[in-house]
Amino acid sequence: MPSEPERRGGEWLREEGPESDIVMSSRIRLARNLEGFPFVLQATGDQKREIERIIRTRLMKAVFPEDGTYVDVEDLDDVGKQYLIERHLISRELAASEGKRGVAHAASEVSAVMVNEEDHLRMQVIRSGFELDRTWDEMVALDDAMEKELEFAFSPQFGYLTACPTNVGTGMRASVMLHLPALVMTKEIEKVFQAVSKINLAVRGLYGEGTQASGDFYQISNQVTLGRSESAVIDNIKRVVPRIIGYERNVRELLMTENRVSLEDKVFRAFGILRNARSIASEESTNLLSALRLGVTLGLVNDLGLDLVNELFVVTQPGHLQHAEQRELEARERDEQRATLIRGLLGAE
Repeated sequence: MPSEPERRGGEWLREEGPESDIVMSSRIRLARNLEGFPFVLQATGDQKREIERIIRTRLMKAVFPEDGTYVDVEDLDDVGKQYLIERHLISRELAASEGKRGVAHAASEVSAVMVNEEDHLRMQVIRSGFELDRTWDEMVALDDAMEKELEFAFSPQFGYLTACPTNVGTGMRASVMLHLPALVMTKEIEKVFQAVSKINLAVRGLYGEGTQASGDFYQISNQVTLGRSESAVIDNIKRVVPRIIGYERNVRELLMTENRVSLEDKVFRAFGILRNARSIASEESTNLLSALRLGVTLGLVNDLGLDLVNELFVVTQPGHLQHAEQRELEARERDEQRATLIRGLLGAE
C-alpha cells in the first residue's frame, strides 16, 4: 500500500471560523516592493538574488523567528512546487517564474510571504471561515513588522508602487472562498456572477486568478486598489458576501424541502463512490467531495467532520499524492493512490 500523504492542512481548512459551512476561508494579500530595486521583471539575476537575500534574512528574524519555514522555490522540483500551490502557500506564477525566489510561512500556514513573485514581496494571511476583520488585523501586524525591517517603494501620490498597475495604491487583494453547490445545482450561480461584477468584484476559481471553478468553490475578491482604502475594500466585500451566503442557504433549504430525495441521492451516491472506488480521477473526486461536503453541512451525513472533508480536497490533489511518494506518478498511479487514500480516511477499510 502506498504511504499516506500528510493529512494535516493549514488552519484555513478547519471548520472553526464563522459561516464555515459555506465560507471555506478569508484571505488578504499585500504586494510590496523594496525601495531602490527594479521590479522583478526588470531585475537581473544578481539583483533578484540580492532582493531575496535581504528579504529572507529580515523575514526569518522579524516575522518567523521560532516556528517559521523558508523554502527556496528555485531548488524545488515540479512536484514540490505543485504541493505548495495546492496548500495555497505559493502562486502558480511564483512556481513558473525563474531566478532566486522563495516563500516563508508559519507552521500553522496562517501567514506566508512569497519573495520575488510579480512583486518583491507578496504577504498573505488566510483564516478559516468568514473572518476578514481578524485576517486584516493580522495582516497589519505582519506588514508593520516587515516595514520596520525594510523600506518599501511608496509614492505620496499613488501609494505603494507595484509591478501591476491594478495593485498600485494599497497593494491589497482581499478574497473570500465560498462553497456554493446549491446555487450551481439550481443554475442560479450566474446571477451571483452578474451581481458581483457590477460592484467591481471578481469571481475566480479555487486557485485564484486564471483558474476555473472546481468543486463548486468560488473566490470573491476586489479588482481595484488605487484610490480606495483598505477598509473600503473590505467593507465592500463584507456587504456582498452575507447576501451570497443567505442566497445559498435559502436554496439549500428549498432543496431539502422540495427535492430532498434527489438531494439525498446525490449526496449518498457521492459518499458511496468515494468509499468504494479503486481508482478515481482528480476532477471526479473533487466534484464528489463537493456533494459530500454539502451533505455534511446539511446534517445528512453525521459521522464525518467538516474539517476532514475540507482536508480531502487538498490531500487528494496530484502534488500531495506525489509528495507522499517522493516521486512523480503516472495518472493511473495517482488515481489508484487517491482512491486508496480516500477509502482509508473515510473509514471504509
